[in-house]
Amino acid sequence: MQITEVRIKLMENDQDRLLGFCSITIDSSFVVRDLKIINGTRGPFIAMPSRKLSDRCPSCRGKNHLRSAYCSQCGGPLEADRSLKSADGKAKLYADIAHPINSECRDLIQNKVIEAYGQELIAAQQEGYICRYDDFGENDFGIELDMLDEELPPTDPSRKRRLDTPGSSNNSGPHASRNQQQANHHSSGFGDDLFT
Repeated sequence: MQITEVRIKLMENDQDRLLGFCSITIDSSFVVRDLKIINGTRGPFIAMPSRKLSDRCPSCRGKNHLRSAYCSQCGGPLEADRSLKSADGKAKLYADIAHPINSECRDLIQNKVIEAYGQELIAAQQEGYICRYDDFGENDFGIELDMLDEELPPTDPSRKRRLDTPGSSNNSGPHASRNQQQANHHSSGFGDDLFT
């Protein structure tokens, strides 16, 4: 496994323990986002992306975070100590979404990210600095689906296209313009004048 790209988003408040966020690309094929770079007692370290753990209210079965004192659905009181405990007795309130299986992988990721973090700190001091972290296509998804361009031969390098680019064979997807969606809509006549 190789970490082929690391993108860093620095935090503006350098007094905080959270130094930044990062995303890593593995083998130019797989991206993991929202790793945190945290200033620890022995220097910066990496925290994997995680989610808050929750449980269900015994009365209404609504989902609540483990630190909630009252149910967000029915308002009933919840037990104070509902979380599982780790080996050192600390409450387990978060679960990793993605994480390394062994220490070699963790060290590889951590070393690459800390190196990139140092380079990003230097780059941020330069005039015209632009953070590349958000440059993954949050708004356009950049989806590549081979099945969309049936008219192109399989060996054609232009076969892979984003769904929302002009000339794409699928202009009815979630990123099509409103005019394209209306043009592709086959009217049944029922309710056509409701929203015009």
